[in-house]
Amino acid sequence: MLPIHSPKPPSSTTKATTTPELNSIERKNSSSSFRSQNSFVFPNSNRLWLLLVIVSLQIIILLMARGLPLSHRRTHFPSPLSYDHKPVQNPANFSTHRSKSANISIFSTVSSPPDRCSSGRIFVYDLPAVFNKELLDNCADLDPWHSRCEALSNSGFGREAAGLSGVIPEGLVPAWYWTDQFAMEVIYHNRVLSHECRTTEPDSAMAFYIPFYAGLAVGKYLWLGYSSKDRDRYCEMMLEWIKDQPYWNRSDGWDHFMTMGRITWDFRRSKNEDWGSSCIYMPGMRNITRLLIERNPWDYFDVVVPYPTGFHPRSDSDIVHWQNFVRNRRRKTLFCFVGAPRAAIKNDFRGLLLNHCNNASGSCKAADCTGSRCSNGTSVILQTFLDSDFCLQPRGDSFTRRSVFDCMIAGSIPVFFWHRTAYLQYQWFLPNDPKSYSVFIHRDLVKNGTSSIKTVLQSYSKQEINQMREKVIQYIPKLVYAKPEKGLNNTKDAFDIAIDGVLKRIKEQEQPGFKWK
Repeated sequence: MLPIHSPKPPSSTTKATTTPELNSIERKNSSSSFRSQNSFVFPNSNRLWLLLVIVSLQIIILLMARGLPLSHRRTHFPSPLSYDHKPVQNPANFSTHRSKSANISIFSTVSSPPDRCSSGRIFVYDLPAVFNKELLDNCADLDPWHSRCEALSNSGFGREAAGLSGVIPEGLVPAWYWTDQFAMEVIYHNRVLSHECRTTEPDSAMAFYIPFYAGLAVGKYLWLGYSSKDRDRYCEMMLEWIKDQPYWNRSDGWDHFMTMGRITWDFRRSKNEDWGSSCIYMPGMRNITRLLIERNPWDYFDVVVPYPTGFHPRSDSDIVHWQNFVRNRRRKTLFCFVGAPRAAIKNDFRGLLLNHCNNASGSCKAADCTGSRCSNGTSVILQTFLDSDFCLQPRGDSFTRRSVFDCMIAGSIPVFFWHRTAYLQYQWFLPNDPKSYSVFIHRDLVKNGTSSIKTVLQSYSKQEINQMREKVIQYIPKLVYAKPEKGLNNTKDAFDIAIDGVLKRIKEQEQPGFKWK
């Protein structure tokens, strides 16, 4: 350690040239010559010594500061999860920590929250009204059999749910609506318009949203003998419009996305006489990311999102309240089936499941939805799922069905018979391990009598059932669409996850060497 005082100067002046005699004396007295050597290394200068003392103190201070415990130096830097999941407890501008040994004040500033738009911003096209607003204005004509106006009201949530009082907690009744399964386009459009990462400056956008209600536009033309030209007209008009936009031409649609509120097969007509529109196969649609309620698992640009259900939480506390309710619910039956048989279909699997349920000697509760028994406006579906540990989920008119989400939101464990009903669809929204939240029984084993559904489900212990139910309950926030147009404060719902995923995909596509799968 350097001395903190100046050594005394030598009694005689040092000469420029040292004689042999002096060298001899210094060698003989090397053990007692420390003072003389210091005089050589540190010349007699008070200013220089003062400078050395100051530098020494600065080094000591620096070492002591770096030696402070990590917790003292980083106390006010939140973890990456804190902004998304926890409210900041002490939003002070800075905090002071004092080191007693050095009597130094060290200031630790609070870091700003992580950039929630780090994946980019969204520009929303102002489409001509014919592609969205006019469809809603003419909601009475969207279906050949009945008006769709009530179903599309309240920003796509439909009318407020009546008849749930006494079925669910009273405080949660206002969070329930009779939502139509094909209302996704309206729900997403309203949420995107209020999204925190929306920009009105297209030059600063990472992604471009096309608010075309493709599902509503084609819906009325799917039946009653309309021509293929009728079913294609709206999509062709939209593509003509979008191709005139400079930001479309810049990327050929790679950074564009849209919602198509039906299953993908409604937009994949390959022959004029076949079902649906040919929208997805039209020139210009190839590179657009498409959000649908059922995707083609082998098309990279199809992105599947959950069917809209009736629960639209107003706050984070609504989520927690509902999770606690379904977790503590006393369930009366082992399993249930909700659905209608398809008498016109040979070897109808739904009819087979309904028979299994009716013959299960009190272990199964059936809700036969023939006709309009389970239509929006009744609580029979929700009550059936709330009362059962497991819910049977065959394929619907296509591979997926909304009932899967009604079942899981009620805290019931889904039983699948086709992998494509969920496992090959909703990877962004469901657990990676299918066994952690569901049961799979191959349909052929049920058809040939090799497997008894009741026996399989009775083989699960109470502990295993509780573990699977807890996993289902954990994922409920990812399956619902929140009521506030800006979303929830600290919980990401299905919309948030879908938009985050789309932005991430588009950002990845911008990287050199990217290859889509």
